[in-house]
Amino acid sequence: MKKTVKFISTLFILTLVTALVACSGSKSTSTTDGSTTVDTPKDTTTESKDIPTLVWWTIGGQVPNNFDKAIDAMNAYTAEKIGVKIDIKVASWGEWDTKINTIVNTGEPFDIMFTNSGKYSKQVAMGALADITDLVQSETPDLYKLIPEKVWEGTKIGGKYYSVPTYKDSALTQYWVYDDKYVQKYNIDINNIKTLQDLDKPLHAMKAEGKSFYPLPMTQGEGLNGFFNEYDDLTLGFPPIGVKADDASRTVVSVLEQPDILNSLKILHGWYQDGIINPDAPTKTENDKGRPFFAAQAFPGAEVSWQINDAVQKYDMVQHYGPIYTTSTIQGSLNAISANSKYKKEALKYLELVNTDPKLRNMLAFGELGVDYNNVDGEKVIERTSDTWPLAAYTQGTFFNLAVTNGAPEDQWEQVKKLNDAATSSTILGFALDISNLQTEVANCQAVWDKYKYELITGASDPEKMVPKITAELKSAGMDTIMKAAQEQINNYFK
Repeated sequence: MKKTVKFISTLFILTLVTALVACSGSKSTSTTDGSTTVDTPKDTTTESKDIPTLVWWTIGGQVPNNFDKAIDAMNAYTAEKIGVKIDIKVASWGEWDTKINTIVNTGEPFDIMFTNSGKYSKQVAMGALADITDLVQSETPDLYKLIPEKVWEGTKIGGKYYSVPTYKDSALTQYWVYDDKYVQKYNIDINNIKTLQDLDKPLHAMKAEGKSFYPLPMTQGEGLNGFFNEYDDLTLGFPPIGVKADDASRTVVSVLEQPDILNSLKILHGWYQDGIINPDAPTKTENDKGRPFFAAQAFPGAEVSWQINDAVQKYDMVQHYGPIYTTSTIQGSLNAISANSKYKKEALKYLELVNTDPKLRNMLAFGELGVDYNNVDGEKVIERTSDTWPLAAYTQGTFFNLAVTNGAPEDQWEQVKKLNDAATSSTILGFALDISNLQTEVANCQAVWDKYKYELITGASDPEKMVPKITAELKSAGMDTIMKAAQEQINNYFK
């Protein structure tokens, strides 16, 4: 029987950008792995004993100088509202994968953790995340009612909820984003560029800016955002295995060997050789500000925040794919509670407040009021006054109680809802691969992919040589076993 759910292709990224980390009376420090931790002095006061401070791991950029002060303001507010404080710890964009895996594998204590489809099912299979199926309905009914049933369904594993989904642009829409000064200078017809091949001419035109100018700058973790969007990844977060999103037969395939993907990889490799892509892309972990061109999963008005963050006068954003629902699109932004947390109820109440209280939502998304942003129209419209708040708003909570940034469409979030309503669906919408009996094969295949992916997805390696090599190693690692099991599960699911 079909279920109603969604899936996200990796994604990425991107969206309103924002940042936060730390807790009241705390000191932020940077670790050697690129993450940010917060050292909280012991406090023996009655208040500290009565008001728990929850550890929330998330992803973001460098913590600004006023970070502690901003978190203090949030904690003063939430302590009064629900008797809970938060200690937000940030893993950097480049180090997030490694850091979060280490936390889960070593059993390091936490209460809340941002996760997504690339990690979620593995973390559940490991027993790291709490089953909140009953708790979310009994303890936080307002949170449960806020998020549509089909979005909740998209988080289910084995019929249970192990995370709170972020209700936002839950259907994937992909955009090309151009710095307008190059669009004007090189007379680029941005509305007629829909494919990678269409991009070839304008990117080469921009290369006239100079030898050390790279029209399509990349980082190792992202490559070209949305590159594998047309293949549903079964919520594995593992691009080499998938089902073409519009394939009525729902056939599981080796994605890297598909003609369309091979051709796109060849285009990337050509761009890398021609200096369109930066030569350090396979090792670069953070994007520079002010990119001439990039790809992004986004929504109407997202370019306003990018312009502020990147100090770019104007970005032109053009939709070229989607909107489409897959199970992974729903699982692209989740906040889960540790199975070992002493404060499961409090963690859910905090997430409920994030998703229902506009004041807290804005503080988390934009930073310190009066320093990072000012209210223009109550909690509905804000003016950004800094570009240093590093957390991404898409990781935190719903967009539908978030302020619109001054300059974005006033009906921005209504437009996002319309995109969700207009979305097509993957042919395996609702399906999530159960990997409980495949953990060894998944881990071994992931290790193979991790060994080669950065060079492949940034165009640095020749796909005609590398894809056969990667595929052979994946097969030795158990890819055929995963594909066979996935096909059987899909066939049973859609009987």
